[in-house]
Amino acid sequence: MLKHSIFLRIYAGLVILVVLVALFGYLLVQIINYQRAQEYRESLTDGMAYIISEGIARQPNEQQRMDWISDASNLLELPIYYVKADKVDLTRAEAKRLEERKAAVRWDAQTLVAYIIIGLKDDPDHLLYIKAENITERQMKALPVFVLDYLVYYPGQEREYLQRIQHYFSYPMQIVNVQSLPLDSEQIGRLRLDHSIILYRDSASVRGTTISIVSPIPSSTSDVLVMGPVPLFNWMPFQLAAGITLLSLFVLSLGVYGLLVPMQRKLRAVNYALNKMKTGDLSVRLPVDSTDEVGSLASSYNSMSDHIQRLIEAQRELMRAVSHELRTPVARIRFGMEMLADEEDYECRLQQVDMIDKDIEALNTLIDEIMTYAKLEQGAPSLDFERIILFEVLDQVLIETEALKTGKTLELQAPPLAVVVDAERRYLHRVVQNLVGNAVRYCDSRVLISGGLSEDGMAYVCVEDDGPGIPEEERSRVFEAFARLDDSRTRASGGYGLGLSIVSRIAYWFGGTVSIDESPELGGARFIMAWPAQQRFKSQKRKNAEPQKDAGSEA
Repeated sequence: MLKHSIFLRIYAGLVILVVLVALFGYLLVQIINYQRAQEYRESLTDGMAYIISEGIARQPNEQQRMDWISDASNLLELPIYYVKADKVDLTRAEAKRLEERKAAVRWDAQTLVAYIIIGLKDDPDHLLYIKAENITERQMKALPVFVLDYLVYYPGQEREYLQRIQHYFSYPMQIVNVQSLPLDSEQIGRLRLDHSIILYRDSASVRGTTISIVSPIPSSTSDVLVMGPVPLFNWMPFQLAAGITLLSLFVLSLGVYGLLVPMQRKLRAVNYALNKMKTGDLSVRLPVDSTDEVGSLASSYNSMSDHIQRLIEAQRELMRAVSHELRTPVARIRFGMEMLADEEDYECRLQQVDMIDKDIEALNTLIDEIMTYAKLEQGAPSLDFERIILFEVLDQVLIETEALKTGKTLELQAPPLAVVVDAERRYLHRVVQNLVGNAVRYCDSRVLISGGLSEDGMAYVCVEDDGPGIPEEERSRVFEAFARLDDSRTRASGGYGLGLSIVSRIAYWFGGTVSIDESPELGGARFIMAWPAQQRFKSQKRKNAEPQKDAGSEA
């Protein structure tokens, strides 16, 4: 079933992609959070590493240093080892952190124990090695003691020196008045008893839960040291969640693109074949390499192309047959005309010869119309556009029509000689000739010919007459081959129903339109053919092989 439907394959591929992207996102979150947790641990210990290093450096001799370390170990309730530096194998990153007077933290995920390594300020040969298994409130309340022990050497300048060491701490530290803190009476009482307190704050913001440590300053009754707020580690902060989501969607979109590329490639091949078909080239065939919807589309296109080719060949055969069938009676009529030489009545013989000769000429004209129409109908003709003075074409048709002595009045509203347009002279002459001939055939007495350039850069020719006009609902039919609007328009009135079809075809290949409305001046029909006055190519072939079927631009 999957191989017969490209969409089911895409859906199945999407399910697999979603699972893979979810696994990728989970692993990525774990890796990023491991690194974030390590950076979080180091950021919490950097400040205290600096303070402890400063405290030890102030001790005048080694014994006092050992005593200070012992007191610190008892205060923190954590084992602190004074070890030689060459006994500890440091990585390059750890050594760099110690040089910057920061702490190096080693985390054992199995035992959940952190090992903190602290460098000493004036003793590069030794390191402090702290083993931290559980961090309780006791360790947290002991932290302000180390900070206050550092500040005791700077009486009256506590705030200034606190600001100096701030950059070693990842959380803020400040000395504030106890009255400015949102504390209850119990908490204030504990501060007066020289006890540190811990404040927990839950927030709906990105920071989440935070901890602040408030410790009294022995030398002041109103000021306290506030360390924090320190945000607790957030395993999925907004920035990380947004980043992982966007990255996952990007990976998913790449996967979807990979699923759609084969179908896109096949559809592009179908589009290419259709474009070639528009130009009249039906030789392109699509490979049918699957049984899904796209494969079915390719198979249908191939069948359609074969069918259209057969229709075109059948049409060509028909045109050749019609041409042959029409020329055969012409030959017979001419043969019969020669036979009339034996006719005894001279006047009758001449009259019959004249009638036969007219039929011959009419048949030849019909053949010429059919062949011209077929040439324009079957494909893109070769158009050799050139710069043409529009007046010359209109005036030539006027002179040729007047020479036929039709008895109708022809008027030319001549465009200026400066009006020059791009056109194929032979086909433009045919357009004007057919329109004028059609107007002469159905007018009462007057035909008006005009042409020029419109404001939108379109060239146009216009032929109007004072005849009965064409009903609006019938105007689209006059462009159909061999179409007649009523029985009165038979061969007796002249024409074969191909003249306007040829005009419509030429208008299409010129890239223009032909339209019909009522003449505002003469009251009859008005035909207007408009086309771009400047063509993109002097010699071109229109790319579309089949025009739109509408009243204004049917070809």
